[in-house]
Amino acid sequence: MSVVTERRIPGSPVDQRLPLLQLLLVGFQHVLLMYGGAVAVPLIVGQAAGLSREEIAFLINADLLVAGIATLVQSLGIGPVGIRMPVMMGASFAAVGSMVAMAGMPGVGMTGIFGATIAAGFFGMLIAPFMSRIVRFFPPLVTGTVITSIGMCLFPVAINWAGGGKGAVNFGAIEYLALSSFVLAVILLINRFLKGFWVNVSVLIGMLLGYIIGASMGMVSLDGIEQRPWFDVVTPLHFGTPEFHLAPVLSMCLVVVIIFVESTGMFLALGKITETEICPNRLRRGLLCDASASFVAGFMNTFTHSSFAQNIGLVQMTGVRSRYVTAAAAFFLIALSLLPKAAFLVASIPPAVLGGAGIAMFGMVAASGIRILHEADIVDRRNQLLVAVSIGMGMVPVVRPDFFAALPQWMEPITHSGIAMTAIWAVVLNILFNILGEQGRDALCGHH
Repeated sequence: MSVVTERRIPGSPVDQRLPLLQLLLVGFQHVLLMYGGAVAVPLIVGQAAGLSREEIAFLINADLLVAGIATLVQSLGIGPVGIRMPVMMGASFAAVGSMVAMAGMPGVGMTGIFGATIAAGFFGMLIAPFMSRIVRFFPPLVTGTVITSIGMCLFPVAINWAGGGKGAVNFGAIEYLALSSFVLAVILLINRFLKGFWVNVSVLIGMLLGYIIGASMGMVSLDGIEQRPWFDVVTPLHFGTPEFHLAPVLSMCLVVVIIFVESTGMFLALGKITETEICPNRLRRGLLCDASASFVAGFMNTFTHSSFAQNIGLVQMTGVRSRYVTAAAAFFLIALSLLPKAAFLVASIPPAVLGGAGIAMFGMVAASGIRILHEADIVDRRNQLLVAVSIGMGMVPVVRPDFFAALPQWMEPITHSGIAMTAIWAVVLNILFNILGEQGRDALCGHH
C-alpha cells in the first residue's frame, strides 16, 4: 500500500513548505490547542504538592520549554531521534495520577517526582527499540480501555475545579457552578454553530471569556505579578537534587510503557492522516524522542512528556499536514517559556474556569478511548468483561482512595493510580482471554 501512496504524491505532505504567514498562524493554532493541556499537568501536580503560585508559574515555564524543544526534535529529527512528522509534545496526563499520589507521600515530594521522571525516561530509552515487539500486548482493546480510563480518572480533577477548587471555603457555590457551566456552554455552542478555526480554538475561547467574567466577579488575583520578571530563563534542578525512591520509579516506568502505547496508537493514526508509512524504524525514533524528552524533563523541573492527541485531531481537521508547522509551534512554546508574566497569568485562571474546560477536555480523552474500542471485537462477551473489570478496578482509587490502605506502602503509586490499575488488569486479562485463549480456540478449530 505504501508503494501506491508514494507513487501518488511525489513530495510527501509531511515535507510540504508553506508561506511564512500561514506557517506561523497554523503553528500558533497548534500552540493554542495544546496550551491548556500542557499547562494542566504542572497546575494539577503543583497544587497537589502545595506549591506557591510563583513555583507553579515556574513549573509551567519549565514545561513549555521542554515541550518546545521536544516538539522541535520530534518534527525535524536529530540523528536517530524524532519521528519527523507534525507532532506536538507536552507533559503527559498518563502520569498525573501517580504524581499526585507521590506528592502526598511523605519524603517524596517534587524531588522524588523528578527523580522518578529521570529514571523512567532512561528506562524508556532502553525499551524503545523493543517496543515494536511489545505492541502485540496492546491491541486496540487494551489501549482503548486505558485511554478511556485516563479520561474517567481525570474527571474528579475537573469536578473539583468546577466547584471552586480543592479546599475552597464555599465549595459548590452558585457563582462557581455558573462560571464553569458558562465555559462549558461556550465550548459546546462554538462546536455546534461554528466551523474550522473557531472549533479548533473553542476551549481557549471558552477559557478566555470565563477568565474575563471570573475577573469581573473578583475571582482573579494578580498579586505578585509585578515581582515576576518580564524575561527569565528556566534553570535546571530548581527544586534541588532529584531523589530516587523505588516505588515512585517503578510506577513511573509503568507510566512510560503506557505513554509508549498511547504514542504508538497516535503515530499510527497520524500515519493514516498524512499518508506516511509508520515502519518500526520510524516508530522507534518517535518513541526515543518521547523517552529522551522525559529524561531531560526531570533535570529541567518538569514531567514525563508524550505526543498530544488533540493536535493529531487538528492535523485531520485543518488538512495542513506539514511537519514545519509544528516546528514553528515549537518556537512559540520556547518563547512563551521565557516570559514568566504570561505563565503567571495562566496560573491565575480561576479553578471554576478550568473546571468547565476540563469536563470537555477530559471527556474528549475518554471519548477517544471509546472510539479506539470500536476497532476491537467488542461484541465478544469476554472482551466486554475485560473492559468492564479493567475500568471498574481503575475507578477504585478514584472513588475510595483509602480502599487499598491495608496493602504495603510501596504499592501506593500503583494502587493509587486508576490508570496504572486499568493498564495492568487490561493487559493481564487480554493475555488470559485472547492471547492464551487463541491457542485454545485454534486447537478446537483443528478438531472441527
